[in-house]
This record gives sequence, C-alpha cells and structure tokens, in this order.
Amino acid sequence: MPASRFWVSGKVQGVFFRASTREQALRLGLSGSARNLDDGRVEVIAAGDGQSLESLARWLQEGPPAAEVAEVVREDWEGPVPQGFHVA
Repeated sequence: MPASRFWVSGKVQGVFFRASTREQALRLGLSGSARNLDDGRVEVIAAGDGQSLESLARWLQEGPPAAEVAEVVREDWEGPVPQGFHVA
C-alpha cells in the first residue's frame, strides 16, 4: 500500500489544520496521522490508495479555510502507519 509523508508550512497551526486533515483523510479512506512540529509545520503521514493520496496532496496545498499554506514537501514513506487516522 503506498504511503507518503508531508510537511506543510505556513499558517498551519491554530487553524484546525490537523482536525481538518483527519476529516479529509477519512473521507478518502486513508490511514495515518497528523501532528504539529516545534518549528510551526504540520507533519502528515498517510497511506492508502494512490489516487486518494493524490487527492489528499492537492487538498493539503489549500488546507482548511483559516490556513495559509506556504509549501508542501512530500516524500515516500516506508515506516509504520497507524490504523485509522490520528491527530497528535
């Protein structure tokens, strides 16, 4: 099953970015997690159908209405992915 790790920067903390990412990922049938990083970015790990991962990648470019996404960096992920989608 394909998986990716994303680092999202900009105004992405304190704007319901992680919770909105969880909702979007669950709608797309993806498993994974989203967490705030100390440097102000959000890290998202997601696994599932390749087309669903692409949809999430496009959504992360915009995020929820209050977010101001500056950049999304993506890499393939081969580490563990939790079942369901968790926010830390």
